[in-house]
Amino acid sequence: MQEDTKKQKRLIIVSNRLPVSIHRSESGLKFHASTGGLATGLSSLHTGSDTCWIGWPGRVGRDQRKEVEEKLVSEFGCFPVFLSDSLVEKYYEGYSNRTIWPIFHSFTSHAKYSASEWEAYRKANHLFFLGIEEVYRPGDIIWVHDYQLMLLPRFLRERFPDATIGFFLHIPFPHSDIFRLLPQQKEILENLMAVDLIGFHTHDYAQAFLGSVRRLLGYDNTLGQIMVGDRAVQVEVFPMGIDFAKYATAPSDPSIKSEIDTIEATLRNRTVVFSVSRLDYTKGIPESLEAISEFLLRYPQWHGTLVYVLVVVPSRERVERYASLKRDIDQLVGRINSTYGTVGWQPVRYIYRNLSFGELTGLYASADVALITPLRDGMNLIAKEYVAVKGEGPGVLVLSEFAGAAKELQEAIIVNPNSREDVAEALHKALGMPEDEQRQRNTTMRQRLETHDIRHWVQQFLSRLRFAEESSRTLAVKLLDSTHREELMAAYAGASRRLLLLDYDGTLVPFASEPGGARPDPEILNILQKLCSHIQNTIVIVSGRDRTTLDRWLGRLGLTLVAEHGGWIRPKGREWAPTIGPNEEVWKRDIRPIMQLFVGRIPGSLLEEKDFSLVWHYRKAESESAANAARELLDTLANFTTNLNIQVLPGNKTVEVRHIGINKGIYYSRYHSSIPYDFILAMGDDWTDEDLFAVVPPTAYSIKVTPRITKARLNVKSVQDVRQLLEELAR
Repeated sequence: MQEDTKKQKRLIIVSNRLPVSIHRSESGLKFHASTGGLATGLSSLHTGSDTCWIGWPGRVGRDQRKEVEEKLVSEFGCFPVFLSDSLVEKYYEGYSNRTIWPIFHSFTSHAKYSASEWEAYRKANHLFFLGIEEVYRPGDIIWVHDYQLMLLPRFLRERFPDATIGFFLHIPFPHSDIFRLLPQQKEILENLMAVDLIGFHTHDYAQAFLGSVRRLLGYDNTLGQIMVGDRAVQVEVFPMGIDFAKYATAPSDPSIKSEIDTIEATLRNRTVVFSVSRLDYTKGIPESLEAISEFLLRYPQWHGTLVYVLVVVPSRERVERYASLKRDIDQLVGRINSTYGTVGWQPVRYIYRNLSFGELTGLYASADVALITPLRDGMNLIAKEYVAVKGEGPGVLVLSEFAGAAKELQEAIIVNPNSREDVAEALHKALGMPEDEQRQRNTTMRQRLETHDIRHWVQQFLSRLRFAEESSRTLAVKLLDSTHREELMAAYAGASRRLLLLDYDGTLVPFASEPGGARPDPEILNILQKLCSHIQNTIVIVSGRDRTTLDRWLGRLGLTLVAEHGGWIRPKGREWAPTIGPNEEVWKRDIRPIMQLFVGRIPGSLLEEKDFSLVWHYRKAESESAANAARELLDTLANFTTNLNIQVLPGNKTVEVRHIGINKGIYYSRYHSSIPYDFILAMGDDWTDEDLFAVVPPTAYSIKVTPRITKARLNVKSVQDVRQLLEELAR
């Protein structure tokens, strides 16, 4: 690893393939730009800023590796990761594309599971890590891309704990019920939790990911932020754009104009419908051909005038499933042309090869309709490129609802690709759409694409990555050391009006196997009594406990009691009073049976009912099965309570459902925020205490019990640390 920290920080882009392809010729090795959404999308960033790109350069003989590496580094700023052919077969063609690809695209019947391919996937990810280790400098930003490298983040975090790491997934993320089919489901999620920011194309994909994290790992989130140990992981949506200017100006290029003229002359001014996609079962190519056949059957008036230009880019032809798909496409094209074609007209023009940029943009410009109907697709940049090339002119986009681009291109005709009838009717609508309407739709989509282009996508991701990394540092664990302790003690001693807000379970007393077992012992009662005796002090116990228990255990002390996280309050020397209106029992009738089901399923668990909440406790239950059940309960309740005025909270061996208008932060804001205290101490151990930490003044001493990431200023390790601190204050 290079140690020159004076150099400017760089962006390290990491992907399976480099943006440069290498081919052998009689004159030697030839290097040229790679095709593909990721390579194309990031190429402008790579050439225009201080970046380096790490990836696999393709199959290279051992005797040529030195030459290839020198050329890639010196001329392209690329650092190759060389992989053996056998490793590529198992890692890339194997686990990446025979297992992850079908699962993530929800084609579960296509998935194959192999322990050796999983080990190859792990080994390849480690080799990528070694490649990064060679070039990484402190301060560099690492941006990892796509499904082939989902184990890489943990290798990086363990080696470079302070590194800024982002990850973007370019394919869909499946629902948790599908994702769970992966035998290595948890390990993949745990490795991804090592990043600062994870990006997805759409809200649906991000929510599916968060659902799996909650259900399989037990981590909940707040607005996409997941607290993982001593770090925060942010999950956000970044729809990938295109190089809009490149495509929008293409038709004015003389060479592109020549391609357009050639296409129009070849097709003799026929009405052109086209689609372009890679050979893959997710792209819906046979389904689009079936829809064309249905259209020709329904609307014979288009016989002789409509031509469907189908471009299929070769991919993985050696894999039997793809070879079979190719045969199916060939047969369908032959059947349609033989059924409807004439001597002077073939309804399907089938091209099976890569197209040059000129050919592709020429086709975009010439086509009357783009038929983009994948069965499942992460984004699909073809749809965006077509709209950009069409400019102010007419042209209609027919787009699958299962392409990520459909979330942005709402002015397109959106179809379900599984219905040939739906697609055929959409095509009929497209061909009959008035030109004014076509132009209006395209103008709206074009403006959106111009604003949210590839540069905007990159800038947004990197901006949010820096913000996420800074947030994680802000929230990072900061243990109460001797310096902080002396400062706190001095502030306490010099204050004339003090407020101490103290949680109970896990803060003042250790957790017990059942709620009734955590009675206050003489030591903590003595400490609290001493604190209450100081006339400058206002002592408040802010607990999730019910009021009856708090009254019985602590009611004789001269302090304020707050029960159910703020639902009930008993000021010093007064009676209990609710902080919100009459309790609404309707939601409990709906939620109670769900939680009771889990009591029946998990021996040793129990359901506690309070005035404003229901709490499922599983501290006495068998740990692994209970933890899994808790994740399932959280997932079930999160979906069930969407339209109810309640919230679901994971706690320490608990799952709580409570009225949404109650939390410790609301209590503080309502009863204490306007009082000019010159010393505030807030202590707690649970997620419920984060609401309080978020609203107390920055000068307050907020302390999280346990060394976990928190909104609090400081951390202590245990209940005993809390007691020692309070004992010192009480002297």
